[in-house]
Amino acid sequence: MAVDAAALDTATTPQPRRRSRRRGFPIGWLVPVAILVFWYLAYTFEWVNPILFSSPVEVVQTLWTSTLDGTLPMHLGTSVGRWLLGFAIGAVLGLALGAVTGLSSFFERLLDPTVQMLRTVPIMGLVPLFIVWFGLGELPKVILIAFATFFQVYIQMYHGIRSIDRKLLEVGRMYELSTLATLRRIVVPGAMPSILQGIRLGLGIAWLALVIAELTGANSGVGYWMQTGREYVRVDVVLAALIVFAVVGKVVDSLVRLLERRLLDWRDTIEREM
Repeated sequence: MAVDAAALDTATTPQPRRRSRRRGFPIGWLVPVAILVFWYLAYTFEWVNPILFSSPVEVVQTLWTSTLDGTLPMHLGTSVGRWLLGFAIGAVLGLALGAVTGLSSFFERLLDPTVQMLRTVPIMGLVPLFIVWFGLGELPKVILIAFATFFQVYIQMYHGIRSIDRKLLEVGRMYELSTLATLRRIVVPGAMPSILQGIRLGLGIAWLALVIAELTGANSGVGYWMQTGREYVRVDVVLAALIVFAVVGKVVDSLVRLLERRLLDWRDTIEREM
């Protein structure tokens, strides 16, 4: 049977639509600004103990001086390197195993129960075990981040494949597509929303795992910087480190959401009307 490539692409590839979202006042900044104002007022009028709580001005000064003397860029570079390496390892393994269990009922029955059991193991419980096994170097930190990332990506990959419309697979069989062509033209596009969601969730949980890893035995990184602030009772350093974690996490999440909107512009969802 001859395959009409143009007809197949039309049947299996959603067509892009013009985005109608209107951009207005950045309402998302209202809550952070309100928190900063309340923070400043609470410190100024001593609603909190000024010895145990630094003012926003002191935290900004700490961030500025740490940036100028190279302390913050050095720690941030170390943390981002660990984060991306651990995430990459966990994401690749999650995508691969999620595809295997999603496409094969046999491997789903064989592997998915074990994966779901391991998913419930608390990350904090693995920290002392990894230190005993791998020492205090970079390896246990990267493995911990990869471990946390893996399950988020795996679940979304598996769910994305199992959620593909059966009619699309029937179209592929009707046109006698090979396994590789079916994966490229039907499975990957159909699972792409879940894949991107898994990447977004994986990046977030990897960032949280990074904090845990750096608070236990690191000698560099933003988590280590925060730990030194705690040891020397530098509340401004602790708060500055927390702000760095929050800002970097938000920036990366926003970039992934932008990528998601670009790659999935064809979807006709409620998000387009909001």
